[in-house]
Amino acid sequence: MEMSDRRRKVFVAMSGGVDSSVAAALLKQAGHKVTGVFIHGWEPTRFAKVNSGQAPIACDWRAERRAALRAAATLDLPLLTVDASKEYETLIVEPMIADYRAGRTPNPDVLCNRLIKFDFLWRFAQVHGAAMLATGHYARMKRDNDSLKRDSDFPAPGQRGEVAIKSLPRLLVSADKEKDQTYFLWTLTQDDLAHTLFPIGDYRKTKVRELAKHFCLPNAAKPDSQGLCFVGPLNFKTFLRSYLPLKFGPVQDEEGREIGEHDGTHFYTIGERHGFRVTAQTPNTPPLYVITKDVMKNILIVAAKPSISAEVKKEILLDRINWISGTPTPNQARKLKARIRYRASLVDCQVENLRDHTARVAFTQALFGATAGQSCVFYDSTGTVCLGGGVIVEG
Repeated sequence: MEMSDRRRKVFVAMSGGVDSSVAAALLKQAGHKVTGVFIHGWEPTRFAKVNSGQAPIACDWRAERRAALRAAATLDLPLLTVDASKEYETLIVEPMIADYRAGRTPNPDVLCNRLIKFDFLWRFAQVHGAAMLATGHYARMKRDNDSLKRDSDFPAPGQRGEVAIKSLPRLLVSADKEKDQTYFLWTLTQDDLAHTLFPIGDYRKTKVRELAKHFCLPNAAKPDSQGLCFVGPLNFKTFLRSYLPLKFGPVQDEEGREIGEHDGTHFYTIGERHGFRVTAQTPNTPPLYVITKDVMKNILIVAAKPSISAEVKKEILLDRINWISGTPTPNQARKLKARIRYRASLVDCQVENLRDHTARVAFTQALFGATAGQSCVFYDSTGTVCLGGGVIVEG
């Protein structure tokens, strides 16, 4: 049975990079009606700076859009541009700055995916007749009953279809474990997965670049993007100092001795080893890491990482919990694996699902660097299926 034209219409988030361009190429090759969409992000140059004497922060969205246009032209695809600058400002930037001001370290890429790509962009795609949304994320999606895959794999907007009802979409790690991006996708839901495609999830990055050359894409050799999801490459400390005031304070060692100075606790995260100034250092002084910070007193406490004891945690508390594949019974612990930052090693743990979208996570080994505001993401016992996650409240 052939899919209807409406059910074959797929919108692809094209950033100008090689991954999303290859995703679009693969979908067109498979016979889908593909439309590229470039998201116009946010420009920090529009806003007043707190600290004087700093040059405006450049935004390269125009260059990225040109790259997306060239890739779309090569593939003979239409490319739409959607202005999400206001949404980025109100939904991503303002909460992120508020978190840093409060001493937390948020993860804007998680919010970008949840609120911009899989909400704002999906609604835009639906208005324009799309049945599916695809991205260049390194992730995979699988249903529990693949035998049901027919045209109901592509339900019309607002409908779940036979497959979405009779099988359970699962979010799986990508074939390229080094590039896997499921850590940033833990907020997805069953409704999201029902209309989402990850075309490059079965490939390693080297193969993706080979495919880009095969499709004659002009960005085949383009370096991977760096920086914030909504503004591109920049010096993040410079960015923060444009919106948060300098607030000099003491750096202390574990015994409470003052050994240096910092620019304000809101500029630092647990585990960081740069940006603060330590006096009386010698060539034999080991690297010093931020192990905790007293936001109220504006004190930064540092230590040599191997000697840390008080800041190594075996248990953390999470809020804003999301379970992708069903919600566990409250107060019943599950043995899973988890990671507390991108590319960190998976660690065995027990997750106790509490009330009101909170959870307690107990690790089998002590971890350093569990930072309030960051994400803790859960995987099954094999480390293959991403089950969900939450935001660290206490670490």
